[in-house]
Amino acid sequence: MSPTVVKNLTFQTNDLGREVTLLLTFDAHTEGLEGEFNPKILKTGTFKQKGKCVMPVTYTNELAFGKAQAVTGRIVDAATLKTSQRTTLTENNGVLHFSTPETGADGFLQAVNKTGSVQDLAVGFLNEGGFGSGPTLRFKDVGDGSRVTALRTPILRAYITSDHQKTSVLAGAVDTPEIWAQNLDSLAESTTWNLKFNESTGQYTITPA
Repeated sequence: MSPTVVKNLTFQTNDLGREVTLLLTFDAHTEGLEGEFNPKILKTGTFKQKGKCVMPVTYTNELAFGKAQAVTGRIVDAATLKTSQRTTLTENNGVLHFSTPETGADGFLQAVNKTGSVQDLAVGFLNEGGFGSGPTLRFKDVGDGSRVTALRTPILRAYITSDHQKTSVLAGAVDTPEIWAQNLDSLAESTTWNLKFNESTGQYTITPA
């Protein structure tokens, strides 16, 4: 089982030249996730046309599988896992409960539905406040006896957009071009990134500060 790892990222601009919104998400391209899912926005931040703007982001490598309500997406029970662990969701007298995590397939995280009925499940990255900003991915209609499997490769992606808010759930992959992607496991504990706009090419870039 891997140790808990914390990553602190800072995104910054200085006289960007236009006002934009930066969207960060573990989206539909996330490696190794099986099933029907709806990506959850991790964070958005607005950067002004002039002056210096900063957006901090904190991530830990702990994840939680949760039971999501079909309509609201609210998590009604959750289990915290690390790599190579699994948990089982059961139901007793109408109460849903995840089992204590146990050793599972090497390099993977798994949640098994043994409630006797179809369930909506979710997986999300944790932060200092608990279940992160909400479920990163939601898996709909997981059948009894079926499992959700995740390979914990945290590829964080960045997009320039004005169509999404922090609390929204994406219906699929973001439809604007990706401008940045990083495997967070490969980064130092604290990193700073410069967001810039090239007037001549019309392109945004994010590079190490």
